[in-house]
Amino acid sequence: MQQLSYAMSNTGSSAYYLSTKGNVKTQQRQSIIGKNDDGKVKLLKSLLAPPLMAAFLTLSPICSTPESVAETVEVQRGSTLFRRACIGCHDAGGNIIQPGATLFTKDLQRNGVDTEEEIYRITYFGKGRMPGFGENCTPKGQCTFGARLQDTEIKLLAEFVKSQADQGWPNIESNED
Repeated sequence: MQQLSYAMSNTGSSAYYLSTKGNVKTQQRQSIIGKNDDGKVKLLKSLLAPPLMAAFLTLSPICSTPESVAETVEVQRGSTLFRRACIGCHDAGGNIIQPGATLFTKDLQRNGVDTEEEIYRITYFGKGRMPGFGENCTPKGQCTFGARLQDTEIKLLAEFVKSQADQGWPNIESNED
């Protein structure tokens, strides 16, 4: 049976393989990329796979962190709009008027409002005790008496609320305070 061991060279791009066949030892210098004499994949996979997988998981979309400056700006705008129009009733994703209608995922799902589209619709037209904030909100009794929001602002709010709900409503900070 052939045994295979390695030691990294000074260049880092090749390895020295010592193989033992019977009582005869041979030394070979081979590129790390490729296969050895037996056709087995070299140790590149075992050397690089764990750090590459860690990097992939850290940078993957599983994490909800913004990927660009533009996304960071959008999150900040969403946070600012939320503080201006929603935080009076929905501080930290809660609901001081109607406790079963929080902005946490569990309550959003139970109330059938767990998509950005549904959050947009309720923010625009209102529902129950929640007033609508859309420019063309009707009927008048269901709509806010305060300032109305533009469609793009409500869309941004819906994205922000969904994102925050997916993250369990971490602390919201605004640089505009």
